Amino acid sequence: MISYRIILVCLSKTRSLILIKNALIHFQMLPSYEYIGKIGAISGLHGEVMLQHHLGKKSDFKNVKSIFLEMLPDSYIPYFIEHSRVGDMQQTWLKFDEIHSKETARALLHKKVYLLSADFEKNVAAKAPVAIIGYTVFQQSNKIGIIENVLESPQQVLLEVHQEGKEILIPLHEETLLKIDRKKKAVFVQLPDGLLDIF
Repeated sequence: MISYRIILVCLSKTRSLILIKNALIHFQMLPSYEYIGKIGAISGLHGEVMLQHHLGKKSDFKNVKSIFLEMLPDSYIPYFIEHSRVGDMQQTWLKFDEIHSKETARALLHKKVYLLSADFEKNVAAKAPVAIIGYTVFQQSNKIGIIENVLESPQQVLLEVHQEGKEILIPLHEETLLKIDRKKKAVFVQLPDGLLDIF
């Protein structure tokens, strides 16, 4: 005769396996987001906002159903675009369906903006610095790490790379960049001696 304790243990293990399996399926189905910029300003009385982006070309986002704002850490909220107008290479003015006043738009100011990976691929210029996020950085044949973010300024571009729990900032310019292999998603650099030791 099988004891009730054995039956309960078996049921408990089966339930745990089902929960783990469901969690893995859910994780695999989670969308992937790509950082493109921030909400930089508000215009007019109806809550139009200015997106400062790093896509490397003018974009009206008409091929995008929604963009995502990081309202809380790792919490991406979709905002549906009602209409848009292009400013310059790095600016696009957006009007969202659910934002109808300057007051409600203020909550979006300075929030980070993301696109779904598929939308990002459709809108990013091939030579834009943000296009290499996710690439692996190598110095000669030595792997440094994966590019987590690209920090742009008028003076230079910095690659934010994580290596064994450390954040490394790698300057990218004519003297340090050797090659970008887009097929292998790899960036090859030649860094000054001792630069990596700083971190």
